[in-house]
Amino acid sequence: MVASGRRLALGYFDHPPISWWMQWAAAHLFGTDAPLAVRAPFILTFALSTWLMYRLGTNVADRRAGLWAAVALNLSPVFGVTTASWVLPDGPLDCALLGAALCLVSALSLPLPLAGEIGSESKAGEAALGTLTRRAARGDLSRIAGEVWLKWLAAGLCTGVALLSKYTALLTIGGAVLFLLTSPPHRRWLARREPYVAGLVAFAMFSSVVIWNATHGWASFAFQGDRALGWQFRPWQPIVVLAGEALFVLPWIWAPLMAVFVAALRRGPAHWQSWLLCCLGAPPIVLFALISAWSSQRVLFHWAAPGYLMLFPLLGQAIAERIGVPWVRRVIAGSAVIVVGAVIVVSAQIRLDWMHPVIVAAANHDPDVEGIDWTSLRDELAARDLLRPGVIVGVPNWRDAGKIAYALGPKATITVLNTDARQFGFVAPASAFAGQDLLVLALDDPSRVRRELLPWFSAIEPLAPAAIDDAGISLQSVSVFVGKSLHVPPYHF
Repeated sequence: MVASGRRLALGYFDHPPISWWMQWAAAHLFGTDAPLAVRAPFILTFALSTWLMYRLGTNVADRRAGLWAAVALNLSPVFGVTTASWVLPDGPLDCALLGAALCLVSALSLPLPLAGEIGSESKAGEAALGTLTRRAARGDLSRIAGEVWLKWLAAGLCTGVALLSKYTALLTIGGAVLFLLTSPPHRRWLARREPYVAGLVAFAMFSSVVIWNATHGWASFAFQGDRALGWQFRPWQPIVVLAGEALFVLPWIWAPLMAVFVAALRRGPAHWQSWLLCCLGAPPIVLFALISAWSSQRVLFHWAAPGYLMLFPLLGQAIAERIGVPWVRRVIAGSAVIVVGAVIVVSAQIRLDWMHPVIVAAANHDPDVEGIDWTSLRDELAARDLLRPGVIVGVPNWRDAGKIAYALGPKATITVLNTDARQFGFVAPASAFAGQDLLVLALDDPSRVRRELLPWFSAIEPLAPAAIDDAGISLQSVSVFVGKSLHVPPYHF
């Protein structure tokens, strides 16, 4: 994301733009795209998410429930590790969804007769108000009306941020509509202006994504939409997806989340706050599991995370009610030890590679290469005078292109020699360099790379390979070629 997002734009190929904007702003603010710099806004965003979770749990139940909801959120690796620190759209998405949910709970907490009669000067309106609130009894209706609008507009703004973070925010929005349709006391909101104005605010914020797609062949919409297609009946895949989601959340956190989810479903709309959270959380969890049954595309386990996010206040309430039970306290303490310990072990391995002999004996590929920055590659290529000003670097796939582009820095131009170039296809399309010589870097087998890329060039000249090093140990060999006179590729954007 950092490498392909160095050019600011209204939209991007994979996701809406906020996460790209965040890392771009941080890189320019700190004058570097070093890991801590570009991750800083995402770390701060998750700190805000933790506070919002506390507030949401407090509003739904009480302060103790809010506290334990925030604690459980931080103990779940898919939230407390990856979302909390990585440059991903999930950070701003989760924060915005929590903000929208908190605003929605606050708005819907107004007594509905009061909400329905705000602004009424009639005796019937006064009778409907009755003694529901002291403020209404004092006739302070205009202030209440202002608060109603403020809360709904805040919900619209947060929803707009969520839509600018990730398209899956639409599922949570659908859950909010489902709640208003299925909760009889709150159905009256559908006859009022506030929800629709909030929706217009969210759509107005999302319009930049629509504009970008309209001017780029609807590329992002088409790419994400195709993931639900490609028919291939796989009846057991939903179980695999749910099991993978359980691993990402942590099985002993996922199981209680499902338990409180089922319990809230059984209670139904009579307990409207828990019903609201169920409606907000159900669409991502259910839909992605169902899609996996027919889609030939792989459903990634973290896609449903926003659904589980909405269930943490219910889990926090359940923990608060049982915190005196010894095994509950042991599970919480044990989870903290496991998560923190795992982070320490993995971090030490990536920095020091102290388990390299064991990894080499057990596997042909050292996974550390995916966890480090490939700056050693930049240093070696620079020492060989291959990174001259104006050099164009071609990489056969977008994943390696991202790692290489980040390692070489913003002065190097990276293009992807593949029909699936993702955002690189807009930042630096291969067609823009037709007729030029390219420095080609590839991690795959050199003979296969040369054979596959030969149609792209008039000739390909192999050079001595380079290496990606970590702690003095060579983790990955990189094939190096000079591609002569790039042909216009058989595709264009």
